[in-house]
Amino acid sequence: MAHRCGIGDGDYDVHALVMRPSNHDPKKKYPLCFLIHGGPQGAWGDGWSTRWNPAIFAEQGYVVVSPNPTGSTGYGMSLQNGIKGNWGGRPYNDLVKCFEYIEKEMPFVDTDRGVALGASYGGYMINWIQGHPLGRKFKALVCHDGVFSTLNQWSTEELFFPIHDFEGTIYENREGYARWDPAQFVNEWATHQLIIHSELDYRLPITEGLSPFNILQSKGIPSKLLMFPDENHWVLKPENSLV
Repeated sequence: MAHRCGIGDGDYDVHALVMRPSNHDPKKKYPLCFLIHGGPQGAWGDGWSTRWNPAIFAEQGYVVVSPNPTGSTGYGMSLQNGIKGNWGGRPYNDLVKCFEYIEKEMPFVDTDRGVALGASYGGYMINWIQGHPLGRKFKALVCHDGVFSTLNQWSTEELFFPIHDFEGTIYENREGYARWDPAQFVNEWATHQLIIHSELDYRLPITEGLSPFNILQSKGIPSKLLMFPDENHWVLKPENSLV
């Protein structure tokens, strides 16, 4: 079911897909599963994959909300291109407004027992959320193959991503890279977190998973690290997907 989550960080609507447990009882409250898509030029749609299947979470007793904030495809180029130079700005504010909508308009969702999960850019947003007020709204966070530091973006083998989204090279626009760097806000990190990363990920090297895990451990924040030595930016092998 698609929901209009209200006005975003500008004069535009933010939509989200909502999936309830098949045995949903409107008189009960269910914990929130908040899924943040990657890309960032991507979108949640009426579909699934073995890597991200909302039904799996829903059948574990969660209400799954999958928002399409600034940067998402399918809503026009203005919304999609709104993420350029704005990785942690408009998209984050859109997600905050979506969360506020859930609190206000979805009484069957228990936001006090919520978890947020994301991969790739979604993983970046998890690390960004961890250092900002929205991160305190969740009981736990899950970052899969995400960005820890935007200043490390030039360790990727796909440079067109940072050059496009950060509007230039790191030596031309270092301030633009640093502005949206989750590593600059680790002093605020406090929420339990699971980090999943793959050793053959050359888009976002393994250090992008090791670094935030070391931060979490050094701060005494309950955290775990799951590493796949034989996977790349996607977990594709069936036996690993079952983990």
